[in-house]
Amino acid sequence: MEKRLTFAYGRALIVSRFMVLGALVVSASVGIAVLPPLSPGLVAVPAALLAVYFLLFAVSPLLTDHWLTRSRLVLRQGWYFRVVLPLSDVEDIQLVDHASPGQIPLGIHRPLGRSVLYATGARTGLVSVRLRSPRRFWQSFGLPATEIVFDVRQPTQLIEAIEERRRLLAPVEPDRPDA
Repeated sequence: MEKRLTFAYGRALIVSRFMVLGALVVSASVGIAVLPPLSPGLVAVPAALLAVYFLLFAVSPLLTDHWLTRSRLVLRQGWYFRVVLPLSDVEDIQLVDHASPGQIPLGIHRPLGRSVLYATGARTGLVSVRLRSPRRFWQSFGLPATEIVFDVRQPTQLIEAIEERRRLLAPVEPDRPDA
């Protein structure tokens, strides 16, 4: 058994971010061309902000994947989202096939009133992980979640690998009154 398996996730979110960034660059270029001459500082600050946005939210997701180690599932989306889930904390894992594509938000999203954290880069290949106990995530402003929905390009292989690794874990004794 390999120590770490790597699973790629969808890139639809990244494509939309590239389009937004392209629109911002075109708008800024038109604004600079139409306005009277501006000082270099007024042009450099927005350009630096666009470059940081591009690096953090468009390039960094291309450099990361989800990992499955012998005892943990590591979900990543760029440099701004990372969750390490011990397999012993996973109550259930299953494919999400009942949702229509419009119902699944892209990106990191935790709807109010629902205890589900979405970490999706695409709306296909969705996997749901239900946790044994609620967990707080700083990416959702500290709101607790008992379920994480994420996407992966090979969902059935991921679920099979997780189930195989969960079988290898030491059995957990049920809650007992004398424990």
